[in-house]
Amino acid sequence: MNDGTLKTLFHPFDTGLLEGPGADARVLFLNADSGFVLPEGFPENVTLQQDFRPIFRALEGGTHTVIPQPDGEGYDLTLVLTGRHRGQNELWVAEALKRTREGGRIVVAGGKTDGAASLRKRLADLIPIDDHASKNHGVVFWMTRSESTDVAIEALEAANPPLLLDGGFLTVPGVFSQEHIDPASKLLAENLPEKLEGDAADFGAGWGYLSVQLADRAPAIRTIELFEAGFSACVAAKANMNNLVRSVESRVLWCDLLAEPVERRYDVIVMNPPFHQGRAAEPSIGEGMIKAASAALRPGGRLFMVANRQLPYEAVLESAFARHGETVRDTRFKVLWAVR
Repeated sequence: MNDGTLKTLFHPFDTGLLEGPGADARVLFLNADSGFVLPEGFPENVTLQQDFRPIFRALEGGTHTVIPQPDGEGYDLTLVLTGRHRGQNELWVAEALKRTREGGRIVVAGGKTDGAASLRKRLADLIPIDDHASKNHGVVFWMTRSESTDVAIEALEAANPPLLLDGGFLTVPGVFSQEHIDPASKLLAENLPEKLEGDAADFGAGWGYLSVQLADRAPAIRTIELFEAGFSACVAAKANMNNLVRSVESRVLWCDLLAEPVERRYDVIVMNPPFHQGRAAEPSIGEGMIKAASAALRPGGRLFMVANRQLPYEAVLESAFARHGETVRDTRFKVLWAVR
């Protein structure tokens, strides 16, 4: 997300194409980003929904109500800031339609390169679009909630159901590797030692694949705590641990590992750290998670991680751990280990 997309979203209100909802209106903002400025004619408090923990934390502390998942009904206006994932965008629009009162307005905006124009065209086949505009390399369009939009809600939800992958793993639209088991995580799981024991953590757990594999491969593991920054992924991870793991006590924590402290200490940490923020490569995310893992391990505790071959994580492993090495690599990934 960026400031340009936010300006696109509020462009109709700033230019008079749309009137503000009024000081007493109930307003919901789905996928809200930090740094927005409400135009004139908006209430002082709106409800902001944000799934991603770092942005959620940046939105906290102001006059607005911040929630991780859509909630409530009867809103007069719902704003939707779209992202890059088609299915997730369509589900956000379905949520907006469900939670807006009849006669209320839904305003949707996103970048052209993220498919906002295509989204508008798809929705036009399901629900009348009142109007649209282009601004700041983005598209904004708006519609009115009516009884007939129930059909659109059903169609959007039916087109984007949760998925069950091989092994019974539940995933939902918008999470990393929604449609298949990530090959890097699979390589790490296949190369985890079987004699691991004690308390474990999964940093950047996603929908829980590595934790399920760890519990299955190392029966002496007592507990696993899963740390994940995406709330929807946390929900899926909790379901997968409850459904697929019987012998290990587990807990899922919605957490920004780069900014929030880890309270417990562990004997084992596994992770497949993300290295992109949007489209930009950000190896610093993985470096920060390695440092967080070092701080969260007990003396003698072990880290097992997987990364793209070209990412230079060995330097930070050298500085943060007593010793480290490489277990295996293939044409794309490498599995690394380190001891606290």
